[in-house]
Amino acid sequence: MCINGNEYAKRQAAKAGIGFEALDNGFAAVADTEAVQGICDGLTEEKIDALLHKWLARMPHPYTPEDRAAGYRYAVSVLQAEFSLTQMLDQPVSGRVFFEQVIRDNLDLGRPDRVQLVFDRRIHRGRKRPTPSRFRTRVITQHVTPSLYVDYKHTTIKQYHKEGRALRTETTINDTYDFNIGRRLTNLPALRKIGFSANRRLLDVQRLSHDPADGTTTLTAITEPVHTETGQRVAGMRFTDDRVQALFSVLCIFRLLPRGFTNRDFREHLEPLLGRAPGTFSSGQGTYDLRRLRHHGLIERIPHSHRYRVTTEGHRRALFLSKTHHRLLRDGLAEITAEPTRPARLRAADRAYEAALDDLLTRAAIAA
Repeated sequence: MCINGNEYAKRQAAKAGIGFEALDNGFAAVADTEAVQGICDGLTEEKIDALLHKWLARMPHPYTPEDRAAGYRYAVSVLQAEFSLTQMLDQPVSGRVFFEQVIRDNLDLGRPDRVQLVFDRRIHRGRKRPTPSRFRTRVITQHVTPSLYVDYKHTTIKQYHKEGRALRTETTINDTYDFNIGRRLTNLPALRKIGFSANRRLLDVQRLSHDPADGTTTLTAITEPVHTETGQRVAGMRFTDDRVQALFSVLCIFRLLPRGFTNRDFREHLEPLLGRAPGTFSSGQGTYDLRRLRHHGLIERIPHSHRYRVTTEGHRRALFLSKTHHRLLRDGLAEITAEPTRPARLRAADRAYEAALDDLLTRAAIAA
């Protein structure tokens, strides 16, 4: 007998008239959280047992009436139990970026010292009666969705980015004896406690060196257009645009000026970076760029003056984006695409990757 608790909860919620937005094998949103939680908690071992006997009464039964009168009955045992936690993300667009950072920072979750924190079980590493388990962390990619796996004996915790909208954590118990619990259905409450606790413990143990969603938000705030309070549209600052890179370089120069800078100062430094002759960059063009920088938070106007100063965050972002463009992207792309004049490690790695990929495609064609 296979029971999908999520589908059971959806059908019961619909029957009770509770509004909800469905998510594959879960809920994306519900109108009455407490009521839906009550439905989930109501899927008890008694209801599962009643469901079994309902269908046994309709299907051909191997036990004769005499057998049943003598006390022979079916008893439900737990072959596999899965307990899931689905956390909807406030910013789904940044969800995949966030989860990929979670994977990178938590590749040591499969170590014994970390596993015993997740499952609240003591791990024995001695020669006599060591805990039988493969302590490992696996990252498996299905199509384009990576999943994080942590194993303990016959139990696995899986975590992945659900439909681009949620963080899904699920514990699957394949052998109840891993936790010194019997297989009878009456042990379901104890298994629920272990499964849901493992989900929460995994989240407690996981850590992040930084939140990549903040970086995504910051980059979007610079590169995407913004709208002023009056509804005017201010163009975004495209990262690879030569003019934008020149603006970033000028901001790094002006950062240390205590009195700030004027439109004229700005144009005088910007012209040579753009390859323009002195005096060919008009005041109106300077005003356009200053307006873009100001509305994207990179500079601010000094009150009661026509002077500007670079903000602290503006300097940090301009310096980082400028160095990334000049030292990483530009030089890196030149190294792997230009004609080889001297040995380069990046070019060698790029060629080795292409050769390995070509070899894989060749062998796949032969196998087919």
